[in-house]
Amino acid sequence: MSEQENQQGVTSPHFERDILNRLAFAVINEQRRARRWGILFKSLGFLYLFALLVLLVGDRDSGEPSGPHTAMVELNGVIDGVSGVSADQIIGSLRSAFGNGQVAGVILRINSPGGSPVQSGEIYDEIRRLRQDHPDTPIYTVVGDICASGGYYVAAATDAIYVNRASIVGSIGVLMNGFGFVGTLDKFGIERRLYTAGENKGFLDPFSPEQPRQVEHIRGLLDDVHRQFITAVKEGRGDRLKDEASVFSGLVWTGEEGVKLGLVDGLGSAAYVAREVIGAEDVVDYTAKPPYLERFFERFGATAMKLMAEQALPKLR
Repeated sequence: MSEQENQQGVTSPHFERDILNRLAFAVINEQRRARRWGILFKSLGFLYLFALLVLLVGDRDSGEPSGPHTAMVELNGVIDGVSGVSADQIIGSLRSAFGNGQVAGVILRINSPGGSPVQSGEIYDEIRRLRQDHPDTPIYTVVGDICASGGYYVAAATDAIYVNRASIVGSIGVLMNGFGFVGTLDKFGIERRLYTAGENKGFLDPFSPEQPRQVEHIRGLLDDVHRQFITAVKEGRGDRLKDEASVFSGLVWTGEEGVKLGLVDGLGSAAYVAREVIGAEDVVDYTAKPPYLERFFERFGATAMKLMAEQALPKLR
């Protein structure tokens, strides 16, 4: 037997065994891939059905109640019109509530540390207008953890304010803050170059020294906004406010202290106000919300994508 034939005779069984092993592993891998894709598509189908269920439930709950009820509008977070609560959102919700003839009263539930005086002022003005146009529909504020600064600005426009004993209220003041880094660049050998048209254009630049005239201008601006705030609170609260200078100093108080100072009218939850003050225990949320699908994907999107990735991608075990 030749050497070549001998080699073929020796290697042939191993070669066939290797081919069979490769085929077996290829079948197993294909089954695994098919199983992973099956899990992926099942997960997508489940998410799709769940989204449809959310839409159906949402549409069912969005119908107007058939009888008298209390309308609820939530104001949660910073009032800034960008990433927080916007005047348009709250005003639209309030208009929807006041426009329903079955609404016996409106509760504006506030949990906000404040924010933009412009956004707060717009909501304040709209509440005053709605109260004039709908004199038979009262609106009450119910405070959560905090109703301060711009949040209290808004609350002052309502008929009455109810709080928890531990709620924080007040902060009737205005601020503008920043940092000063004058001399910092010199320590690092960095030259500051600032070009302006207008002698005061760069007065808020943190790397430039403060000028007395510019500081005086800013203080006058803040005082002007503060006066607007005080006028709005006095118009809204009237004689209920105690004649104490500290009320407008920017301090905050607990709900109990707020009652004594006339900042708020009493202690009570949303359920209490609906039942005992308005007389319509059935509470319906009128707060404008993003579309159901948008809220669904915001809440579950990240988790769903993570789960699908874990199922679809190969893993080392």
